[in-house]
Amino acid sequence: MAKHSPLKEKSLSFSIRIVNLYKHLTTDRSEFVISKQLLRAGTNPGAMVREANNAESAMDFIHKLGIAQKELSETQYWLELLFHTAYLNEKEFESMHNDSEEMMRMIRSSILTKNKNLGIKVGSLAVLVTLFFTLISYHS
Repeated sequence: MAKHSPLKEKSLSFSIRIVNLYKHLTTDRSEFVISKQLLRAGTNPGAMVREANNAESAMDFIHKLGIAQKELSETQYWLELLFHTAYLNEKEFESMHNDSEEMMRMIRSSILTKNKNLGIKVGSLAVLVTLFFTLISYHS
């Protein structure tokens, strides 16, 4: 039986909301360019969370969640742009943005916990060196 994962559930739920928002923007608001960017960035964190759950190592886990974090940040940018260009109203924006912030906190917490379990201080040289070698071996 699969282990209960609030982050996995939250990221899937967020991805579903992003897909539904994309449908709304393209169908009801005739917005096709920014919404496509939002769809790509907004569904990626869920995929990265799934990949992290099947990571090859602890550092790969951290790397995948780091990508999810970056994609969430990009998603927030697209949401802000859609709001400031009146494609999203304040209620729509706040709801999606709040969910993205909650996911960001969950991901940060997972990264910090994994670092703590590894005995690595965030920002330390050990993290940078390990990530560097993980990336080199990952792309080889």
